[in-house]
Amino acid sequence: MDHDADRLWRASMPEAYDHRLAAAVFRPFAVDLAERATRLRPRRVLEIAAGTGVLTRELAPHATVVATDLSDAMVEYGARQVPGAQWRQADARRLPFADGQFDLVACQFGVMFLPGKPAAYAEMRRVLAPGGHLLFNTWGEVGEHGFARPLANALADVFPENPPQFVTAIPHGYHDPGAVRADLRAGGLGAVSAETVTLEGRADSAAAIATGFCTGTPLRAEIEARAEPAESVAAVAEHMTAELGEGPVTARMTAHVFQVSRS
Repeated sequence: MDHDADRLWRASMPEAYDHRLAAAVFRPFAVDLAERATRLRPRRVLEIAAGTGVLTRELAPHATVVATDLSDAMVEYGARQVPGAQWRQADARRLPFADGQFDLVACQFGVMFLPGKPAAYAEMRRVLAPGGHLLFNTWGEVGEHGFARPLANALADVFPENPPQFVTAIPHGYHDPGAVRADLRAGGLGAVSAETVTLEGRADSAAAIATGFCTGTPLRAEIEARAEPAESVAAVAEHMTAELGEGPVTARMTAHVFQVSRS
């Protein structure tokens, strides 16, 4: 997936992402990451790939937060949701900040999207003050995510000849802690602490999760390239509901949390 394609998020996509996915899929891990961040007592925090501000909202009461995202649409939406942070459009590969400006760089489920990950990690190291920390998480394998697994199954059923690959290739494509550690070392970062965390998400329905992924993430473009979107989203929602059940649904989701010190 082209990193620069993130700039093309349509105006409606952040809202769909925030309303359908944020609370169920991302907020449990944002709370976990923010608690870890608070224990480090940072004064100045840089957030990478802040999206709609799910993690930003948890961090802002405890520090001065500069929230960045490659997508202008995400920055505009996030600034309305969390006005207590400073919002800027920025490319993680070329951060527009001085050396040593932040005590903490945080990123929730964003590093998977970065090409040239060692170079991006080197940029994060550059803007960290000596003794600062990098704190981020990545999803585990798609089979360890109680919403993503049935979504991938549904996509395979709806598009049997050419299933969209976004979910497995990008969000869940960087699930090996060993590969992450290697990229961090290549970016000049060591002293890595890694922990696997499994939390539970709750959604109003499986259809809400299906709609959020299909209309509020880059999966949308893959679906639109294959078939009529509305019918396809309805079909994916039907398949996910058949697997997860009617009404409110819960799912266990596994992620890896990395904490890195800049020595």
